[in-house]
Amino acid sequence: MPVSAAASAREILTRLHDVMAGRTAPQAKLNAVVGIVAEAMNSEVCSIYLLREGVLELYATRGLDQAAVHVTKLALGEGLVGMIAAEVEVLNLDEAASHPDFAYKPETGEDRYHSFAGVPIIRRERAVGVLAVQHFETRKYADVEIEALQTVAMVLSELIANAGLIDVAGTGSNRVQSTASARLSGQKLVDGMGSGFAVFHQPRITIEHTVAEDTDAERHRVYAAFDKMREQIDRITREAEFGVAGEHDEVIATYKMFAYDEGWTRRINEAIDSGLTAEAAIERVQQRTRQRMRQIDDPLLADRMHDLEDLSNRLLRIVSGQMGTAAQLGLRQDTILIARNLGPAELLEYDKRRLKGVILEEGSLTAHVTIVARAMGVPVLGRVRDTRREIAEGDLLMLDVTEGNVFVRPSTAMEESFEGRLAVRQKRRAAYAALRDVPPVTKDGHRLTLMINAGLRDDVAALDVMGADGIGLFRTEFQFLVSATLPQRERQQRLYKEVLDAAGDRTVVFRTVDIGGDKALPYLKEGDADEENPAMGWRALRLALERGGLMKAQARALLEAAAGRTLNVMFPMVSEPWEFDTAKALFEAQREWMTKRGKRPPAAIRYGAMLEVPGLAEQLDILLPRLQFLSVGTNDLTQFLFAADRANPKLADRYDWLSPTILRFLARVVGPCRDAGVDLAVCGEMGGRPLEAMALIGLGIERLSITPAAIGPVKAMVRSLDRGTLSIHLKALLADPPRDMRGALTAWAIANGVELA
Repeated sequence: MPVSAAASAREILTRLHDVMAGRTAPQAKLNAVVGIVAEAMNSEVCSIYLLREGVLELYATRGLDQAAVHVTKLALGEGLVGMIAAEVEVLNLDEAASHPDFAYKPETGEDRYHSFAGVPIIRRERAVGVLAVQHFETRKYADVEIEALQTVAMVLSELIANAGLIDVAGTGSNRVQSTASARLSGQKLVDGMGSGFAVFHQPRITIEHTVAEDTDAERHRVYAAFDKMREQIDRITREAEFGVAGEHDEVIATYKMFAYDEGWTRRINEAIDSGLTAEAAIERVQQRTRQRMRQIDDPLLADRMHDLEDLSNRLLRIVSGQMGTAAQLGLRQDTILIARNLGPAELLEYDKRRLKGVILEEGSLTAHVTIVARAMGVPVLGRVRDTRREIAEGDLLMLDVTEGNVFVRPSTAMEESFEGRLAVRQKRRAAYAALRDVPPVTKDGHRLTLMINAGLRDDVAALDVMGADGIGLFRTEFQFLVSATLPQRERQQRLYKEVLDAAGDRTVVFRTVDIGGDKALPYLKEGDADEENPAMGWRALRLALERGGLMKAQARALLEAAAGRTLNVMFPMVSEPWEFDTAKALFEAQREWMTKRGKRPPAAIRYGAMLEVPGLAEQLDILLPRLQFLSVGTNDLTQFLFAADRANPKLADRYDWLSPTILRFLARVVGPCRDAGVDLAVCGEMGGRPLEAMALIGLGIERLSITPAAIGPVKAMVRSLDRGTLSIHLKALLADPPRDMRGALTAWAIANGVELA
């Protein structure tokens, strides 16, 4: 029988409150708890397992054999109970024995039961036990029953902590901090280098009291905390200084939308109604958010959930009166900030003058905090493990995001090496800056075109800073990725016009929205089935053509933004010529619609396609007469050519951009494009590396679109290169490929004085 019919969560908590207030021994209290829960849920079995000395021990049960109490033990990850604790996950099964992780313990007598539900008992983000129920019949537990179990588990965490039953082994509380030097690695989120002393972001508040005495008073506390939190967010975002407008403005707007979300407020109030204190209610909803985050494969949606967790932390600090964040206490010296994750508003609270870098245990390239940090010019290293174990407050840190490392308590040799790299970086940047107004011309007089890849308004500023020829790839999907809802046509049009205005006379190539695969949008997923191989699935142009309304809105926005100017539009992941034809026809229909209504269309439209699907190369003779330019996307092309997922770390080193396979493929494309008078560019990461760019130029490719930071190094390489000599040498290499093509090209570059640094 569902708990909603047998007893409300509030009724359960009321009875638990009486148990907790009693003077009986902890074991007697736990025995009473399993009885209350079993009765309330009309359950044949309710059991509590606690983590003791690194293993989960059956501490109390109603329904299993009493002889198993303090006898049955499971390692973390062993059996269903062990998996719940190890993964900090909920498990809800209609037939427990059929689960691959099921481990039968004969002394419990549990072979009579079929259905099973278990929830972790969490203390300071760590599972310290498991609460489980079992029934004779085969059935799934209702959501309301699972929620009741999770609420009880929260109260249990307080009970067992107060009773001294928390297992401190492995919590880190008694850990001896190492004083030795260490190097930690992570994911490059925002490039840069910086040194400073370690400061940990505000640790999570520990809830000491979970059961409410007066729900009306708790609700009033939450309302007051919401008001204060929203005032803080408004003030922080109003006072934030970025220097220039950018996509981070939309990030902040989306973040504020979460702060005013009524659904979030309602869920917290519902938790208070169940009998929890304000702090426990916020934490209860936050635990649910974390569990959802662990189940989300979509990185974008996970990032949005991080924003909500950031706000929950802020609300929890306000309602508990524990407001002493590292930001509010003030940074007294150059600082490297360390956090599990951060929201954009939390980052904005820190003094930019003393914040030299950020280290995150989580984080991603599409996270809101990453976008804001990039706008602030703060280097960020993400996915760094063991920060609490390896780093102590006040440790000297040297952060080198370019290399993906952070040096902890560096030795003198490490410091000297870091300072040397920093000096070289600054010297190179100065040398590259001196090339800003110098054209990329080879030693034998060939003028190449170096453009940048962009996706945010901020990126356009790099045109002047780096002296680039234009934007060869503007990723329009970035606006979709940082938005909580589908961007309206007017909002898209405003962004595109601002980009064109900022670029002036320089070319801007807009790639139509490339979503799907690893860039799924939660607000467009309804009805879409999960894909086993999304990189080769329903994404990019395939998805856009299916959702005609989305592409029509983008077409109108681009056409209106380019009124009176030349519009360069490119379609991603074209597999066959008819897909290009369909997309072009859609744009032409929108241009005709605008003209009939007296709206000013672009002066001209240049159409292009992305060559990412290898099969398209077999139909270039059909496609090339229909377009003005072709761009090779080397990232996707490479993984398709080698059948190697570029997101799989085990395959990361299994293919090389300088392999004969890729170079020969590209060589086959150059000639037909030249003969058809079609501009050919490379706009993947391959072109942003000097040695790889050198090989592309040797193949006859004269247009590269690369990251802004790569413009200087590639331009320096170009100006030291004799293209004619290289072309002859590369042709010979491809006719009889050496075993190590990269080594052969590197040796040739060194022998011929080509600058590759």
